[in-house]
Amino acid sequence: MQLLSLRGLATAGLAASVALGAGLAAAQAKTEIEMFFPVPVEGKLAKEMQSLIERFNEAHPEIKATAVYTGSYDETNLKTRAAIKAGRPPAAVIMSANFILEYQLNDEIQPLDPLIEADGKTPDAFMGQFWQALHGNAQFAGKVWAVPFQNSTPLLYINATQFRAAGLDPDHPPATWAEWLAAAEKLTKREGGETKRWGLMIPENYDYLGWIMTALTMSNGGLYYNPEYGGEVYYDAPTMLGALSFVDELAHKAKVMPAAITDGKAVSTAFFAGQASMVVLSTGSLSFVRENMKDDYRVAFVPRNLRNAVAIGGASLMMPKGLSPEKQKAAWTLMKWLTSPEIAGQWSRFTGYFAPNKAAYDLPEMKQFIDSHPDAKVALDQLKYARSWFATYNTVAVRKALEDQVQAVITGDAKPAEALKAAQQKADELMKPYVDSTALKLPAAM
Repeated sequence: MQLLSLRGLATAGLAASVALGAGLAAAQAKTEIEMFFPVPVEGKLAKEMQSLIERFNEAHPEIKATAVYTGSYDETNLKTRAAIKAGRPPAAVIMSANFILEYQLNDEIQPLDPLIEADGKTPDAFMGQFWQALHGNAQFAGKVWAVPFQNSTPLLYINATQFRAAGLDPDHPPATWAEWLAAAEKLTKREGGETKRWGLMIPENYDYLGWIMTALTMSNGGLYYNPEYGGEVYYDAPTMLGALSFVDELAHKAKVMPAAITDGKAVSTAFFAGQASMVVLSTGSLSFVRENMKDDYRVAFVPRNLRNAVAIGGASLMMPKGLSPEKQKAAWTLMKWLTSPEIAGQWSRFTGYFAPNKAAYDLPEMKQFIDSHPDAKVALDQLKYARSWFATYNTVAVRKALEDQVQAVITGDAKPAEALKAAQQKADELMKPYVDSTALKLPAAM
């Protein structure tokens, strides 16, 4: 009997060891991936993203995803490039949508077509899930390079209480530049030589300023860049000159906007404090405004000059090159999950970004949310006038070439025409390597 018991214990111990070993092997077999993500606008986005990743891992036990916060869009771009050069690329990145082109030009990004086709879909059918205005920054050069994740347009936020006090109707906000200027003049308050309340404020920090100048230039009938070619911008053009001259008038002639560089956080703070009656901010700031604005407020389209037009903003999910097949598969699973109707809708409700997946708005919880928060529908309505976001070779530096000059005009250190000539010259220099690389090389004449 004792021998049998010992044999039984040995067998049980062996079985337990095998089970433990199998469990450890299963745990070790998990595909571990990192996802870089930015928090470019106000709100508790980082905590919410960590929560989403935890949900994803629970639902996909074969994958262990880790979300790595990487700062602003520009900082995320720098850290992603550094990781790629070091041979340790993240499996997925929530990347500013207008940086995707440069990764494609530099051959640093994985086209998603094989993964889409492995799911039994065509690239066009896959992209058909998303709003048409988002396609240009994700699908180009004959392939799909990114999946829209959190997207935005700039919006005009107005203090409805101050509008009514100034004899303006907040339910009919300014729709044209002329109406915008007139409203800003009525809303600006001065005491002696000091401005107590600005009629209008816009973010003038890097990235935000270029985005707003894109909208103003397009609404003036022009284009900011050539969407078909990565080496051409239209800074020194009449439509851009008209847009910058309008900004110059707001700051210096009408004096309804500060003649100083104000970043996005300072703009929203001034709006909440009643020190700015109108501001231009991203729809991605909508939840933050909703939580912090004490006065009655409204949200409207960015006013037009010749036409309604804005640029798409926000970010898409991309997959760098250099990943193993296992990591590609795991990253693709995460990307599809994050952009599914349910998760896209949840992220939209939490942040204020509109959901890029159209089917999100068919869900009962999303319909109820829109009914309760009609301000969330304004960006959707503006989508019919939205176009691709500025994207070129050496995007950040080319964008900064303009932003530096626009800032000089706002501070009174340059005039619009001379500023734009300087911006064009600098941008052309920065894009010259790409222009030269795409030029037709003809044989020397005999």
